[in-house]
Amino acid sequence: LEEKLIRILVKKDYSVFDEDPKFKAAWERTHKKKFYFLEDEQRKNERAKVRMVGLTIETRPDWSFERHIDRMLALGATRVELGVQTVFNFIYERVKRGHTIEDVVRATQLLKDAGLKINYHMMPGLPGSNFERDLRAFQIIFEDSRFRPDMLKIYPTLVTEDTILYKWYKEGKYRPYTTEEAVRLLVEVYKIIPKWVRVMRIQRDIPVPLIAAGVKHSNLGQLVFNELIKRGIRPREIRFREVGHVMQKFGVHPEVEHVKLLREDYEASEGREIFLSFEDVKNDILIGFLRLRIPSEKAHRKEINCCPSAIVRELHVYGPLVPIGGKPKYEWQHRGYGRELLAEAERIAREGFDVKKMLVISGVGVREYYRKFGYRKDGPYVSKRLDKGYADFEKSGEFDAHLNT
Repeated sequence: LEEKLIRILVKKDYSVFDEDPKFKAAWERTHKKKFYFLEDEQRKNERAKVRMVGLTIETRPDWSFERHIDRMLALGATRVELGVQTVFNFIYERVKRGHTIEDVVRATQLLKDAGLKINYHMMPGLPGSNFERDLRAFQIIFEDSRFRPDMLKIYPTLVTEDTILYKWYKEGKYRPYTTEEAVRLLVEVYKIIPKWVRVMRIQRDIPVPLIAAGVKHSNLGQLVFNELIKRGIRPREIRFREVGHVMQKFGVHPEVEHVKLLREDYEASEGREIFLSFEDVKNDILIGFLRLRIPSEKAHRKEINCCPSAIVRELHVYGPLVPIGGKPKYEWQHRGYGRELLAEAERIAREGFDVKKMLVISGVGVREYYRKFGYRKDGPYVSKRLDKGYADFEKSGEFDAHLNT
């Protein structure tokens, strides 16, 4: 039985602000007992045998504003997947999407400023788009600082029966991408993916008999990978370079003596992102990384806007699962990379941005890990003071002291 568990809750046309029986059911399956009060269950899970290390909520951009985010955080969410699909309003109107690109921009900023990781769902091949426009959409979300997601899921548009799209397809008004066209597009997309973005998935698992037109290969991601290798293209994307995939696909193991700490800064949603990573620079292998955010002035959570703050949105060290308290299989595992990434993030925040308070958004089952480094529960986060002067700052009355216990 795995001791580290990630749950994904799919939210369609209703809000996480409402009482959620699916969340309760998922929690009861994890713990094999009845769910009672959320806060009590979360507290138990911090030291449980099976720990919830991540909770993902899939929803819409226009259901990802302040009150929705507050509810997500209360549930223990650490990642939000947004159905963005494209960046063009005229396409949203054509497919009756029901939200605008301005909603995407607003939701992205609010989510990042609350410390949540963001995964965009992109859907190339929608009515009104084409190869050039779809490629431009990806360029925009990587280059335009209003977007810049942490992760992507890419689902080329498929046609199924009994839909408006099927009607347009039969009338000759719409044609989706073929497999070959989708591969060609995604190869071009991979060329421009920044090193701080991870592609989580390509192509939906829809039974082929249900697909009237479009990509009918469920292994589209593998076809793209094969084409990249064939052309000698080595993307900077996270998944392509992470240690487990490199070991499995190329048979190359990281060399400890070549592992270096690297840093890349970029602007995003009116804040600053610092991407720290441990990489084998000789073999181009990613061992682990940390996402540090200096939030914008629009951060709405009192734990964050109370004083000069920074927040760790993600800390991840790759490798085969090691049971809690177990011994690592490889020499590069459990060498303190996570601890060093966190320490470097604290140093950068303190010395580079005069931050007084560091917060971390962590899965409920990971809070115990951060307690070892002086972090304490702070609302839905854990936080710590970064310098001795913080105590005086706290007493100054310039911010609302809260839950830092």
